[in-house]
Amino acid sequence: MRSKTPLYNERIHAPYKIAALVEVLAEQGITPDMSLKNTGISPTQLHDASALTSVQQYVTVCDNALHLGALPSTPFETGSRLHLSAYGMYGYALMSCLYMRDYFRLGVKFHSLATPTLTIEWSERDGRAVWTFPDELLFHDSREIRRFLLEQQFTQHVTHLQDVFGRPCPPLIAYFSHPAPLYADLYQQYLGCPCVFEHPQSELHYDGVILNQRPHLAHQLSAAVLQQTCDLLVDQARVYKGMAGEVYQRLLKRPGVFPDMDDIAAQLGITARTLRRRLQAENTSFSAILDDIRSSLASEYLKTTQMNTDDISLLLGFTEPTNFRRAFKRWTGKTTSQYRQN
Repeated sequence: MRSKTPLYNERIHAPYKIAALVEVLAEQGITPDMSLKNTGISPTQLHDASALTSVQQYVTVCDNALHLGALPSTPFETGSRLHLSAYGMYGYALMSCLYMRDYFRLGVKFHSLATPTLTIEWSERDGRAVWTFPDELLFHDSREIRRFLLEQQFTQHVTHLQDVFGRPCPPLIAYFSHPAPLYADLYQQYLGCPCVFEHPQSELHYDGVILNQRPHLAHQLSAAVLQQTCDLLVDQARVYKGMAGEVYQRLLKRPGVFPDMDDIAAQLGITARTLRRRLQAENTSFSAILDDIRSSLASEYLKTTQMNTDDISLLLGFTEPTNFRRAFKRWTGKTTSQYRQN
C-alpha cells in the first residue's frame, strides 16, 4: 500500500518539522534567521499553532542546513525528536491503534497529514513488515537533499514505533540505495540495527511478529474517533483550496474547539469582513464550512462509536445538546437515533 504523493507547495501543515530542524541547527550555532532564509517563515511562526507551511518550505530549510555546514548528525537528530505527539490528529490516531498492523496501514493512509517529504509504502514479505520509499530517486534533483530526507525519514520511523510500543523496538535491518557516506557509523547509532548501502532500493525491515501485537495506548473508542477525523481531514484537503482550505484547517486544529470567524480572521492577519468577502469569492462561507465539518464528524461519530448525543454535542462545540440534535435533523433529515439505527 502506498501513500499519496505529497502536495509540495500546499501550505496545509503545522510547522512542527521545521521547528525541530531549526532547533537542532540552533544548537550548532546556526541561527533561526539563517535556517529560515528564503522560506518566508519568521522564527515566531515556528511556535504559532495557527501557522501553516508546505513541504517546499521544509525542503528549503534542509537545503539551507546543508549549505550552512550542518553536522552530519542533523537529519538523524531531527528525526529522533519528531515524536508522534507532535503530529496532532495523525499522531494520536496511530498511537491509539488496536494492533500494529493497523499502525502500518494507517501510517500510509494518513501520511498526507504528516508534512510528507517522501512517498511511503509498506508490505509483508518473508515474515517481515517492510517500509519502502518508491519515489526516493525522483523527489529532488539534489542527491544530498534526498539522502538528508531519507536519513531523517528512517529515524522518524524508529522513533514513532518506539512511541507506539512504549519501549525500544529496533528494526531488523535497514537498506539504503546510496553509497555509504563517511559518517556511516551514525546510521547504526541512531537506527539501532545493521545498515546496508548500495541496495536496489531503500527499505526498513521489522520482524513481522509485531504486526499482531497491541500498542501500549491502544483504545477502541479513541481509535475510531481519531481515525474518522483523519479520514475527514484527508477528504476535505482534496475539496477545500485557497482561503476556504485555510479556514478548514484551522477549524480542525483541536478536537472540540471551534474558533469563531473573528478568531480565524485574526489568525490569518485579516479582518472578519475581508475573510467573509474572500470566502464569498470562492462560493462558500464560514458558516457553510463549519456546518460541513460538524455534519461530517457527527455522522462518523454516530456510525463508528457508541458515544451518546451529549458527548458528541460537546465534541462538536455545541453549547446545548438540543441545538446539536436540531442541527443534525437539518443536515440529514433524521434524528440521531434514526440515523444510528439505519
